[in-house]
This record gives sequence, C-alpha cells and structure tokens, in this order.
Amino acid sequence: MGYEQIAAVDLGSNSFRLEVGRVVGDQIYPLDSLKEPVRLASGLSREKILNDEAQQRGLETLSRFGERLRGFQGQTVRAVATNTLRVAKNAKVFIHKAEAALGFPIEVIGGREEARLIYIGVAHAMPPARHKRLVVDIGGGSTEFVIGKKVEPLVMESLFMGCVSYSLRFFPDGKVDKKRFFDAEVAAAREIEIIAHDYRAYGWTESVASSGTAKAVADILELNGLNPDGGPGISREGLDKLKAQLIRAGSGAGLKLAGLRPDRAPVFPGGVAILSAVFSTLGIARMTYAEGALRLGVLYDLLGRFHQHDMRDTTVQQFIRRYQVDAKQVARVERTALQLLGQLIPIGQPEHESEVRFLRWAVALHEIGISIAHGGFHKHGAYIVSSADMPGFSKKDQEKLSLLVLGQRGKMEKLPLIPSQDPLWRQLFCIRFAALLHRSRDDLPLPPLMVKQSAQGFQVELPTQWLHENPLTAGALAEEAEHWQRVGWQLRVRRRSAAAAPE
Repeated sequence: MGYEQIAAVDLGSNSFRLEVGRVVGDQIYPLDSLKEPVRLASGLSREKILNDEAQQRGLETLSRFGERLRGFQGQTVRAVATNTLRVAKNAKVFIHKAEAALGFPIEVIGGREEARLIYIGVAHAMPPARHKRLVVDIGGGSTEFVIGKKVEPLVMESLFMGCVSYSLRFFPDGKVDKKRFFDAEVAAAREIEIIAHDYRAYGWTESVASSGTAKAVADILELNGLNPDGGPGISREGLDKLKAQLIRAGSGAGLKLAGLRPDRAPVFPGGVAILSAVFSTLGIARMTYAEGALRLGVLYDLLGRFHQHDMRDTTVQQFIRRYQVDAKQVARVERTALQLLGQLIPIGQPEHESEVRFLRWAVALHEIGISIAHGGFHKHGAYIVSSADMPGFSKKDQEKLSLLVLGQRGKMEKLPLIPSQDPLWRQLFCIRFAALLHRSRDDLPLPPLMVKQSAQGFQVELPTQWLHENPLTAGALAEEAEHWQRVGWQLRVRRRSAAAAPE
C-alpha cells in the first residue's frame, strides 16, 4: 500500500475523538489526534430521545473534525458511533446531519463489534504477549469486556452501563455520598455478574483497562501515590483509597487530586463506581492501563481492509460454515448474479466495489435461513442477518444485507421504502433473477441472456426455444414481472429467436 494517511472518528457517548495515522507497511504511526467532551449520553431522555443541545455539541465537533479531514479519500476514513446512537430513537435524524457535518459516512456499530475493535486497538498498543488478556473499556454509555490472545479477541460482551449514564442515574446533582456510591457499585456488580462466571471459567493472565475513566484513575493513583507500591496502573488498594476520598470530597469537582481534569470530573463518580465493581466482581487485584482502544482498533481494521484482510469476509465464511450453506448453490447463484450486474454497471471500477461486495455477501448468505426451516427461509435468513453479531459489519451494513436476503424472492411489498436511484434495486434484481434461474440446483448451462436497466425498470432477453423447453421457469418469470409491477417497476422479458442470438 505504501505511505498513506488514514483516519478514525469515534462518536462515543462521552467524547468524540479523531485519530489520524500514517501507514507504513503493516504499522500505523500516530500523526494527529483530537478529542472533545461532547457528552452525547447526557442529552438522552428517559424516552431515548437525543435532545437538541447534545446534537448541536456533536455537530459542531464533527464540523471541526471535517475541516481536519479535508482532502482525505472516502476509503481512508472510518467513522463509528457507539451506545448512545445505538439506543437513541432519533439517531437516524442526527446521523444524517452528522454525516453532512463530517463529510464522511458514519456507522453505528453493535456492542460486540465495539468490543472487538477495542481489543484490536489495545493489542496493537501493548507489547506482544502469548498469554490471555482481559480488556475492560468503560465508555460513556456502555462497558466492553473482552478476553483475547495476541491480536485475536476470543470472548466479547458489552454491558449497558457507562460513566455518563451512571453519573446521571446515581449522582444527578453531582453529589457523592456513601449510599449513592454503594447503590451505583451494586447496580454495576449486578450487570457484571451476568458474564462473570463464564469469564472466570475462560480465564486470563493479565487485566487491562482502557478508556478515559481508566486513564484518569491510573493517572490519579500514580500522581498522588495512592498505589501501595507507588507504581503505575490501577491497584485494588489504590482504587479503594480513591473511592474513600471521592466520598469525602462529596463530588467529582470537589476531589482535589492531581491528574483529574475539570472536563472529566462530572462523569468521574459513575466511572469509578463501575471500575470498583469490575475489580470486586471479577476478583481483580491490579490492572494496567492501555492507550489505543476503539479509535486505534478502527484504524487497524481499516488497514486490514486495504490489505485484503477484511473481517467482513471472514464473518461471512464463518456464517456459511455455521449454517451449513450449500456452497455449490452459492457458487451458481453468485456467478449468474455477477454476470447480470456486469451488464448493468462496470463492476471492475473502484466506485462500484462496495456494490459488488454486498451482492457477493448477500448471495453467500441468501440460504442461511434454510437451517431453521425451508418454508419462508428468506425471512429466517433476513432475521439472522439483522440480529446476529457480525464482526466487521455495522448496523447499517447488516440492515442492507438483511434487506437483500429478505428480498431475494416473493412479494416485494414487504420491503421498506427504497429510493428509486438506490443501487439496492440493481442488487435485488440480480439476486432475485439469479436465484430464480438456479431453482433446479443443477449444473446445466444457462442460455445467453442480456439485461438492461432503464428509469422504469429492467429488461431481460432470453431465447424463445429455451423458454419453451423450460415452462416452469417461464411461468416464474411472468410471476416475477408481476412482483416488480406491484412496487412500481417494470420487468420485461423479451423472447429472442435463434436467428437473433448474439454472436
């Protein structure tokens, strides 16, 4: 790939971050970073509506990030959003404005995908090790727990608790006392108990904390000599001393210790309560602090895509194995679907790369629902794709794949509203038509076929003799034309005599 700059944007529930790196071979060297305490989660109402003030703070920050990213190519920037935008009911409205402010697409990622990327970032920020590591990342609205080895995450979970959400819930006026802190710590412990048994059974050698809360705690313990040996990192004893001092101070702002920045103070009590529960529930004596976390993980995942090690390809292959997909049928349908798409667009051009890849993935996954039941298998498959944890895929990616899997057959009125210019119509045509032509699941050659797209729909040209010899397919094509007509599109099947066959 050579020298190139890539960038990651992290729309966290507490802070928005921008990281720019320089790529040399398989390594990324930090060039620039920006961080702003947007506190998006503090603008989330009980009804899960993100208020205008929080949205405005986010948009202003993203406009500044957008200025820094001017000149970057689309494929060199990846922006991800986490828990607050996973749960906000008006997230799509905000993201539309946010993408305009930033100048790049924004992906809302699931909790386990966030955990995977966090681990990748931490693993690349720390010295190599052969043992298993537990990584805990306390964000603004969620906390991720990952056990991994080397650069491979093995066990991943995301729990709905964060420094912003817990500070608002248990310390709404900023005041901290013994009872409030105890209540917050117990609530966090209850959440962690859900995963504690399995995690302890899996085991780990080294405990690592990332995120702003962990950095603040580690800095405070070290700068104020609260660890028993005076060393770096976070010790159980040091955390207990910090907890006692925080309760005595009565608020995060009242805690006069070196290392606590004013912008961290309002959400500090919630973060400390969660961290204390992590130590007690998982039986941890000491944690080291690691830089990197999500934004560095996003950069290395993006680098993997450049080097053709796209995690999404790996995930699709794992799903094929898990759901025992008929690989021969996938190969048949893919070959024909790509042949069709190749007549509609120049599929070798870089601007169409994403469309080709999504069609390939959709075809690879189009029959996974058969593992549940053959009747309505496209509906079962669409549900799996939309609901499962799919490492590497954003929520938007999964929605698109789910739509293609659902739309591969049957009535098209069941599909959500799709703009007429959306490439999804082309992809739907290709997967539907290819699946229809290979319904017999045999390796008999298909006749030469020609397709065209117009503003009104699609035209397919097939030999008259072949249609006569395949009445089942001919009938299915007539029915298919009716399906398209009911959603406002034309599908014309033209018969071609042998004399008019293409050379």
